Amino acid sequence: MSRKGVGLGAFNRSRITSAQYASHGNNLRTSHSTSLENQLSVFRSLLQQFAQSHGKEIRSNPSFRAEFARMCTVLGIDPLTSSHASGGKEGGGSFWAQLLGSSVNDFYFELAVRVVEVCSATREENGGLIGAKEVRDRIMSTKIDHSADMTEDDILRAVETLKPLGSSYSTIQVGNKTYIRSVPRELNMDQSAVLEAAQLLGYVSVSMIMVNLRWPRARAITTINDLTTNGMLWVDKQSSEWEYWSPGSMVQSDEAGAM
Repeated sequence: MSRKGVGLGAFNRSRITSAQYASHGNNLRTSHSTSLENQLSVFRSLLQQFAQSHGKEIRSNPSFRAEFARMCTVLGIDPLTSSHASGGKEGGGSFWAQLLGSSVNDFYFELAVRVVEVCSATREENGGLIGAKEVRDRIMSTKIDHSADMTEDDILRAVETLKPLGSSYSTIQVGNKTYIRSVPRELNMDQSAVLEAAQLLGYVSVSMIMVNLRWPRARAITTINDLTTNGMLWVDKQSSEWEYWSPGSMVQSDEAGAM
């Protein structure tokens, strides 16, 4: 009884079949990739038409501008890309730059300068860690009447423009609040936990940290001392047990008491 499909001939047929499957798979991937690129191209075209129709709202309405920027991000379009990225083919900057004013960079780069000014002016108070909302409020308090309104989202996007410059500016999340860090220093997990507690409670003490976070005394003292040394917590020595306050919480308490 002979056995078919055994030997060199069967091996060759198997190799040919595998090559055919591989070729078919490559063709499918290429087809899907081309289809996806075409779809993205259509979406970008529609987004451009949308931007042309609603350019005024994008320029003047910060919420509208934030949503537009998010749509751009989803489609792989960077509204903050330098106008030189278009290669000058459109004679005067990219479409996105022309859409949002003389240059899309101008708004965010000028805002970034204001952010740096606020962070520099308050660094001795907060150790280089300031809430994005506080930065926004400080800038808005000195805003010229005809200048554009802005949101926290605009502030955070302005900070993003500083990254290519190799600056120490970055954003971090502590609890439900976003901070701007203007010092080349990373917060470890212990420091973040204590700052979050100070944000929620207004202040912390060594005993509070030991009880709530279940830390040994040495760990609580070390973390608090690190934050105090860097100016991220302020110490109040009037109570029987020293209290450590977040500078932002102290400002909010003062404002509430003045009302």
